[in-house]
Amino acid sequence: MEYVYATLLLHEAKQEINEESVKKVLDAAKAKIDNGKLKALVASLADVNIDEAIKEMPVASTVQQKTEAKKEEHKEEVKVDENKAAAGLGALFS
Repeated sequence: MEYVYATLLLHEAKQEINEESVKKVLDAAKAKIDNGKLKALVASLADVNIDEAIKEMPVASTVQQKTEAKKEEHKEEVKVDENKAAAGLGALFS
């Protein structure tokens, strides 16, 4: 799993994903490196659009949906609070 994390970290930092860069990240984390796994991972990612792969992941999609739902819920709460506040101010002038 640490290989995938290293790859995602490099991708997020807009760095090239190759054996050397992944190895540097793993070395910095003091992770044990299996050169066979490293080569296989880098080779398997050669033709992958990582941004698209992340969007297609069910977990990422679920998290995004929950985040959007919370934002909508918060917007509704704010609208209700504004309406109550306006109603309360109207009572001051009656």
